[in-house]
Amino acid sequence: MESVSCARGSVTPSDKVAAMAALDLGNLDVALVQPGEAGWEGARQAWNLAADQRPVAVVLPETAADVAAVVDFARERGLRVTPQATGHRAGALASLERTLLLKTSRMRAVEVDAGRQEARVEAGAQWGDVVEPAAEHGLAALAGTSPGVGIVGYTLGGGLGWLGRKYGLAANSVLAAELVTADGQALRVDLDHEPELFWAVRGGGGGLGVVTALEFRLYPVRTLYAGDLFWPIERAGEVLHAWRSWVESVPDEMTSLGRLLHMPPLPQIPEPFRGRSFVSVESAYLGDEADGRELLEPLRGLAPELDTVATIAPPGLAALHMDPPEPVPGVGDGALLEALPAEAVDAVVEVAGPDSDTALLTLEIRALGGALARTSPDGGALAALDAPFAVFGAGMATPDRAEAVAAGVDAIHDALAPWESARTFFNFSERPREPDAFFAVETLRRLREQKRRVDPDELFRVS
Repeated sequence: MESVSCARGSVTPSDKVAAMAALDLGNLDVALVQPGEAGWEGARQAWNLAADQRPVAVVLPETAADVAAVVDFARERGLRVTPQATGHRAGALASLERTLLLKTSRMRAVEVDAGRQEARVEAGAQWGDVVEPAAEHGLAALAGTSPGVGIVGYTLGGGLGWLGRKYGLAANSVLAAELVTADGQALRVDLDHEPELFWAVRGGGGGLGVVTALEFRLYPVRTLYAGDLFWPIERAGEVLHAWRSWVESVPDEMTSLGRLLHMPPLPQIPEPFRGRSFVSVESAYLGDEADGRELLEPLRGLAPELDTVATIAPPGLAALHMDPPEPVPGVGDGALLEALPAEAVDAVVEVAGPDSDTALLTLEIRALGGALARTSPDGGALAALDAPFAVFGAGMATPDRAEAVAAGVDAIHDALAPWESARTFFNFSERPREPDAFFAVETLRRLREQKRRVDPDELFRVS
């Protein structure tokens, strides 16, 4: 949102040290770590190791009351607050000058109500914390592709996962949110209490307060027919063209993506993949194996080298996308596509295919549509994704590779510019963008109105 964006100042490092030294943080009765103290480097670190986060201090609340105390403390001293659970997309954070980085990692309680098919999670909970207990009751959440992603940040940005074409964006399955606003007040918002603020929280991207807990729907899913099909990268054009035609006829129960993968020669990568490049199709079908096999037959007819598709329980989806389990330095970005004609597929292959010499590790195209495209009257600020496809590319941003990876990301946007939508959404956006890149005019007006109402002094700073 425009009201929380900020420009980087020209403060020198010595000025910053002096400003931090002048701040008395000793009166805050919440665990914190300041520059120079033991544990500082680890405390300020995001999951994305490419993010160089340098706040005034890192605060580690354990309760909503602690969060309120941090907010009051910051407001009284002219500081700002940036909440963060995991920092998967922390590379887009604005400057943290005169800002407390509020890490919610100690707030990870999860409650699953199997009878009501609902869950309540605290602000630091990750998808792995809720997927496993929900599955014990034959239920699934609208989780992302990585179990280590923070639930709150993902959901505030919309939330696009493996069950999306059937059940929509995660933000629109939220039943209630608990948050602390800039005046230190703790609110519980839902359709009947602060409905306009509840609307803004669901998909508005944050910045209206510190969300301390979410309640959301779970869905009856005991098993899925899901997995990956892999072919050598030399077949990239053939496979992606076939996948593009195939997705036009599959039901909403099938979610899939086409992907170009360049595996580094690292020892932790399994032998069949280490140091090799592939074109793959990842898919998850909400149905039985017989129907799933029939749906996948056109792709299996292309004789994949490796085939991992099988009947699995929802927790098995965590391994489908092969996201790194530990923090890594990464640079990436994505976009929504208004169309994916044959020319666009060819452009993707040219950018990251067998002859590209790209520094990207992954370039994926996700098929959207289904419930993701249908707007509910009770939906939030991001009620639907008005695009049939999304694209995302990323690479490992080690010091010797960061510029090349950034150039690879630029190449994606350049190649797909004719089909790129005028708007994108938070979950696939890792570069700073203007607010109108995310929201329509009327949506942005309503979000700004809520920002002025609950945070007129812009206490909260987000990406």
